[in-house]
This record gives sequence, structure tokens and C-alpha cells, in this order.
Amino acid sequence: MKQTWRWFGPDDPVTLAHVRQAGAIGIVSALHHMNRGQAWTDDEVLKRKSEIESAGLSWDVVESIAVPEAIKTRSGDFRAKIDNHKASLRAVARAGIKVCCYNFMAITDWTRTDLDWPLANGGTALRFDMIDFCAYDVLILKRCDAEADHPPERIEAARQRMASWPESKAAQLERNLIDWVPARETVYDRQSFLHQLDEYRDITVEGLREHLFLFVREIAETAEELGLKLAIHPDDPPFPLFGLPRVNSTQSDTQKLFDAVPSPANGVTLCTGSYGANPGNDLVKMARAFAPHIHFAHLRNTTREVDGSFYEAEHLDGDTDMIGVVAALREMEMAQSREIPMRPDHGHLIVDDTGKKVNPGYSCIGRLKGLAELRGVMRTVDAFRAGRVS
Repeated sequence: MKQTWRWFGPDDPVTLAHVRQAGAIGIVSALHHMNRGQAWTDDEVLKRKSEIESAGLSWDVVESIAVPEAIKTRSGDFRAKIDNHKASLRAVARAGIKVCCYNFMAITDWTRTDLDWPLANGGTALRFDMIDFCAYDVLILKRCDAEADHPPERIEAARQRMASWPESKAAQLERNLIDWVPARETVYDRQSFLHQLDEYRDITVEGLREHLFLFVREIAETAEELGLKLAIHPDDPPFPLFGLPRVNSTQSDTQKLFDAVPSPANGVTLCTGSYGANPGNDLVKMARAFAPHIHFAHLRNTTREVDGSFYEAEHLDGDTDMIGVVAALREMEMAQSREIPMRPDHGHLIVDDTGKKVNPGYSCIGRLKGLAELRGVMRTVDAFRAGRVS
């Protein structure tokens, strides 16, 4: 696997020089200043490519060209937005980039209740706490019909917990859930978020799934012509939030997309953290089942809790058999004579990064540690296959 690193552009606190020191050789990036559904231009794509290559790195994956809500709901100017998406794919292809990761999550991008959850070792991690989420959904946001999506005991636990919160907790929770994600297309406040939820009121799971199929049929045709590989990112978390439909949370969900759009360009980003937060997903099995369709991998681990909560674990700990996943991916690469890009996804906030301005989940040292651990697994797997170790 080619070792890559997500870089948010010139404003990223983690510089390209840091990336090289971490040992990555490729970059995963996007034009985050052009993330509102407009067409990317050749000049802007080539400018970003030049910045990356001047640092001795290669731009291997675009993550992501935005998929605006109008495309997901098939409303408003969705046709123009799809045309812009295709134009962006063409600009990317002309620059020589071969893989495009995207997601189709309604309204939310990846969602966490805690961005600095304390760990026993003194570092912090990203966390999704189901009770805190319920408190926001039912008691703060007061979403219509929210009570129906949470069992009574969870709502009562949320009431009790909320009663002990400091005054700042509710505002911080709201910011974490609806107002913050790096490179999100839209930043919401409470009223605009509720308004956007209304846009999905009549869209069922099957309705959103059909919208996904329609969109991917179009862009896959363009990608095939251009020699690009599309890699959909799974839902994160891989279960419904805010009453919104989810269509890419399980092995079955993703297989339905492959069946509906049987294009060689149509593939998946195997995100072990996103899929892994759903106990029904077997990541080693999925790595083998999806082998022809895996064009990119996000490698991270999560530890699940009984009530559905989870936190970002060490890359080699948690509930996902990371060694088994890496072995399955290396087996796939050797069988198909191809190399896929991977990146260490998320990382703990540790050591000298503590107290610095960072994008939560994307600090330098935590990801460097994860990449080093994953690199060790890859080399051990290769040595085992070559008979150098037993």
C-alpha cells in the first residue's frame, strides 16, 4: 500500500515538510476553498499539485469534491451541481490524479460529540457518546419526533446527565455536532440545521439510495472515460443520526451500490473506523469481499460500547482486527498486481501537539504514530508471506 497523508492545504497546521518527516510519500487533498459545488478549474488544481510536488510528494487522492445537498435531495439546481462535479473530475484527471474519494451522507459529514475526550495516558481522542447525542437531539435541538429515535431509558439518562453539565457544555456540544468539520460544505447554526433537516423529511432510506445510484451512474460514466477510480466513503457513524437516512453503513449497503452501478470506476474507500463502529461489520471479511472495488483505504480503529457509543482507539487496538485487514489488503494487492493508497486516519492528540492549534483528529504526532505502527504491520505481513519469518 502506498503510504499517504491527508493535507488540508496551505492553511493546515501540519505542513508538507512534516508529512515527509512522518514517512508518507503521497498526499490526499482537495480544493477546500472551492467546496460549495462549483467546478474546479485547471489552474487551481495545478496550483495545488505544484505545491505538493514542490515538497517532494505526489498528489494521489482527491478527498473530496463536494456532493452538495441539492444532489442528495435531487432538488433545486442539482443538475448544474452534477455538471460541476463532472467538470471537477475532468480537471483532476487532466492533472494526472487517479482516485477520488467522496461521501453521500445527508447533511452531516463525520460526526463526534467529543473532539478532546481524555484518555488514560493523558492524550485525547475523538468520541461519539450516545447519551450526549441524545441530549442534544431531544433536549437542545428539540428535533421533531426525535423522542421516537431514542429508547426511554436513554432519554432519561440524557436528562440526568444534562442536569450536571457546566454552562458551556451545551454550546460546545452543538458546535461539535453541527457547526464544525474541516472542509465541510456548509456551516450550520441551530435554525439553519433544522431547516435543512426539513428538506429530508419526505426522503426515505430507499429514496436516498436511489438518488445515490442515479448520481454514481452519471459520474462513473465520466470517470470511466477519464480513467479515474471513484471511492465512496462509508457513513460515519454507520447508523442513522437526526432521523436522516443512511445508505452506506454496512457491507450490504455498499454491495447494493456495486450491483446497481457495475462500472470498473465504481469503488469504495475501505474506512475501517467508519465501518468498524457498526458491530455487524466484519472488516476482514469486507476487505476480501470488496477486493476488486477497493481503491483507497482509511486505516483507524474504534472501541465500541454497549449503548452504541465509541471512541477512536490506538490504530492497532480497538474492535477491528487491523492486522487481519492489512493482511487481506496486501493479499489483494499482490493478487491483482496493483497498489492502493492508504492513510492513517485520525490520531490521538499527544505529546507536543497538546495545546497546539490542530484540526481535531488530524494532529501530526498521533497520525505519525499510527502510520509507523501500520508500516510495521505491512512489513511484517510481507516478510511472513516471503517466508522470512514464521
